[in-house]
Formats: sequence, C-alpha cells, structure tokens
Amino acid sequence: MAKRDYYEVLGVAKTAQLDEIKKAYRKLAIANHPDRNPGDAQAEERFKEATEAYDILADEKKRQMYDQFGFAGLNGANGGGHDYSNVYRDFSDIFGGGGGGFEDIFGSFFGGGGGRTQGGRGAQRGPEAGSSLRYDIEIDFKDAVFGTKVEVAYSHQIACEACGGSGSQGGAGTKVCPTCNGSGQVRRNSGFFAIASTCPTCNGSGRVIDNPCTECHGNGLKRKQQKVKVTIPAGVDNGSRVVLRGMGDAGANGGPSGDLYVYVNVKAHKYFVRQDYDLFCQVPISITQASLGADIQVPTIDGQSIKVTIPSGVQSGKMLRVRGRGVTKLNSTDRGDMYLKLLVQVPKRMNSKAKKIMQDLANALGEDFSPTPVPFED
Repeated sequence: MAKRDYYEVLGVAKTAQLDEIKKAYRKLAIANHPDRNPGDAQAEERFKEATEAYDILADEKKRQMYDQFGFAGLNGANGGGHDYSNVYRDFSDIFGGGGGGFEDIFGSFFGGGGGRTQGGRGAQRGPEAGSSLRYDIEIDFKDAVFGTKVEVAYSHQIACEACGGSGSQGGAGTKVCPTCNGSGQVRRNSGFFAIASTCPTCNGSGRVIDNPCTECHGNGLKRKQQKVKVTIPAGVDNGSRVVLRGMGDAGANGGPSGDLYVYVNVKAHKYFVRQDYDLFCQVPISITQASLGADIQVPTIDGQSIKVTIPSGVQSGKMLRVRGRGVTKLNSTDRGDMYLKLLVQVPKRMNSKAKKIMQDLANALGEDFSPTPVPFED
C-alpha cells in the first residue's frame, strides 16, 4: 500500500509549527496506542504511521528533505528506511510539560474547545491558509545531472494592495451580518421542525464587510502574474519536486500563503539511460578491436571524451564500468558511475582481400562448423 503524505497522516498544514505537530501526534498516539487498544491491528498500524510521520516532521533536516523531494529525499536518512515496528518508547517529550498535555486534549473532547462566542453568536472567520500551487517543467537530461536554474511564470492570489488584504475600503472593517444577526446561521421552519443552515450572506462568519474595497470587491485578494527563478539541484529525476515556500496563493484574513510545488520532468537522452545515479550507454566496437583489444575514445555526459581500454577477447554485451562519470547525487558532490555495453559489430560487406584474410583466420583458429548449442546465460 502506498505511503500517505506525512502532513495528511498528522492532519496538519504544511506550514505547521513544531508545537502543532507535537499536539497532533500526541492526540493520535493517545487514541491509537496498543495499550489502549489491545488486539486492534488497525489502531496499531495507525500508531506506527503517526510515529513515522512525527519522526520526520519533528526533525528540521528530515522535514526539509521531505518537503523538497518527498519520500525520495529521505533515502539514506533514518526516515526512508527506518524500522517502525517497535515504537512503544518513552513519550515524556511528547506528553509531558504544560500547554497541550492530557488536560488540553481531554478538555477539547468535553467542551473545552469550539468555535463559538458567548451568547451563541458566530465569530468572524479567522485566518485561513492559502492554497498551494503546482507547476510542471521539463528540463534537459544534462541539466538534471548537473543542476540548473529555470524561470517560471505563473498566476497566483496576493493580498490586495489597496485594502491591505482586509477587503474593506479605507479600513472600515466589518459589521454584524444583517441576514443572520451575527449567528452565522439562518433557520427555516418545515412542519414541526426548524432547519438551520449556513448563512448565505456571511458564509457562516456572522459578519460582513461594511464598505467593500473597489479593487478586490471585498475579497481581500487579487490575482497576479509573477516570474520566479527556480534552482533545480543536481541529481533530480522524473517526478522530483522543488518547493518554494510562501509562493502559492495568499491566505485569507491574514493567513499564511500556500507553497509553489515545481515538478520536474526530464527529457530522454539520445545515448544515455539513467538508473538511480548510474548512466548506461552502448558502444560499438569492431571484430578486430574485440579480438586484439584496443584503446578507444568514449564520450561522457560532461561533453568530454575519455580513453577506455578494451581487453582482448571481449564478447559482445560485455559491460565496462567507468567510476565517477554518472549522475551527481542529491545534496552531494559525489557522482554515480557510467557503464559501457560493448556491441561487437560484424561487417556487412567485405572486399575479396578482407574475405581472404577472414578465411585464413578461420582456418588458423580451427573453427568448428558444427557447433554445439549452449544454454542461455542468467
């Protein structure tokens, strides 16, 4: 089963602070801990999933790698390959201390929280995070190997400059919604029942803008075209993503902006094929080079040619390894290797002299004209 996004597992926004992450994990751990749910395999799996998510998001370095490159960015870190089968550890760091302890959690279950003001009147809607955006780019194979910078142009919501994002002209502010009188709900009678629904005028906030801004029509947000330089690190592959924090849509009512996710697609190369951080290419050689051995010049992804020694008697399909000529590894100066697959080329046409030489060679080698079949190699 595919892994779920860590932020989704904990139920927090991508802009969540460490205290929010701890609080979310604490709540999930209490609800799903095996001591509280003996024999419940599903609760145990939820507990392990939440613990793995917390382990990554509570660590600044791991979280940064995950935000930029997803699960692929955790390879080699504790997150990607860590064993979470035994996670029943000391939770004093998570459950101890004031502010968000057991009292806070259980208090929210029994009326401690809520989103209503005294007298039952709906409160004005608070800050809301802006939407994150996705932008897809295509880069050359070589740029994925060594990294590059790309300029992207996209459209996103920003806070209206005229009203500072408030939505009201001249800072007039808000007033009690005249439709619901601040309750955020409207009621209608249906027989013996009274049905309540969200107020269509204020959308449940209980307040409306007194004098809407003429620029954004009271929305507080405006759309803007923007160009931004994106640094693509060396070693990215198809599906890799680069995250630009706060470059998505602006949040409403002073909420944080979303992020811009730039997804990378890499063009295929004419000669090279990539596997992880290694490169593969096929190199044709002649019968004489395969038989006698030779030094040949082979191009690399760097744009340079290097000398490679072909051993005598080499067979077609033999792989030769050239160290350090592959793909640059993410967040490192190290590189993978380049592998050359040798393809022995049989001449399709020969003059009479060449045929005579080949016949003499066959006679000298005592070639068998009734060969015995050999098994396929694994």
